[in-house]
Amino acid sequence: MDIAKRFQENPLLKPQDLAGSGAKLQVICLLNPAVFTYQHKIYLLVRVAESVAPQEGKLFIPMRMANNLLEIMELKLDDPDLINTDARIINYKGLDYLTTISYLRLFSTENGISFRPEPLQLHGIGASERYGIEDCRVSKIEDVYYLTYTAVSENGVAVGLRTTKNWQQFDYLGLIFPPHNKDVALFEEKINGKFYALHRPTSKEIGGNYIWLAQSLDGVHWGNHQCVLKSRAKHWDSARVGAGAAPIKTAKGWLMIYHGANYQDRYCLGAALLDLQNPAVVLARTENPIMEPMESYELSGFFGSVVFTNGHLINDDELTIYYGAADEFICGAKFSIAEIMGELKWID
Repeated sequence: MDIAKRFQENPLLKPQDLAGSGAKLQVICLLNPAVFTYQHKIYLLVRVAESVAPQEGKLFIPMRMANNLLEIMELKLDDPDLINTDARIINYKGLDYLTTISYLRLFSTENGISFRPEPLQLHGIGASERYGIEDCRVSKIEDVYYLTYTAVSENGVAVGLRTTKNWQQFDYLGLIFPPHNKDVALFEEKINGKFYALHRPTSKEIGGNYIWLAQSLDGVHWGNHQCVLKSRAKHWDSARVGAGAAPIKTAKGWLMIYHGANYQDRYCLGAALLDLQNPAVVLARTENPIMEPMESYELSGFFGSVVFTNGHLINDDELTIYYGAADEFICGAKFSIAEIMGELKWID
């Protein structure tokens, strides 16, 4: 049951609203923003995906060199070594490449609806982020903002961490989860003196795309990994699940908003409730999605039939989710936390 109250102003941000970060680049997609407040203002840290304007018979692949400068590989579409069947990824001579390169760009708002770009841009650093950085989550723990994001390179998809206190100076702490992993959301308070994080390793041979839980003493080095939430056969989340933003603390448990997809790559949102003292214990879970793609801007875009969130704001019972729609647009919706809790089915 879709219980989202979408903003009438959706989409809030579109690719044509933004110029490319370089002379040869154009913005293809705006995706999956992190959300946070700082000095009484609301900010989105949006994933911006860029590519080179196409030319007839040619394909261009942007990436970063060792010195972090932009490099553009030019391919011919009729090259027999090119496998080009996916809008997001190609294979050339046995190696995978992304068709776009992503970075993070900051937007601010006074009213939660109209956003303007800020100067801050965060780009990939070093070999492990050569293909870009994606889908950031921001968790504020004490006085530190933790930015966990997907780091992509020819070596795989991993998770990077940067921290800041003032959104001007950043500490780059490298990879905290190796490939293949993504969807890392840190709890915004320690539990029994430890940091906790949700993450999503991927296995192609055995297991699946499940949500895991990890613990840390310092927020950088992680261990005691436990699988907590699996995909469900013949459900809307049959192919993969992944955490959204930081879980929400309620009297009954940690409320986790997560995305799920089926084997037709249709992405919806659901919820689960984790035990307050031991979040490895799942207390309840929604049987049906709380939000599913149904509006035109969610059904049609760079990659259609997608609603995907990794950022929200909480105001008493009101939950404002900012989300990526169809892998192209930034949108907003409001929920009642009590109503989401009412959709949960308790696990015996």
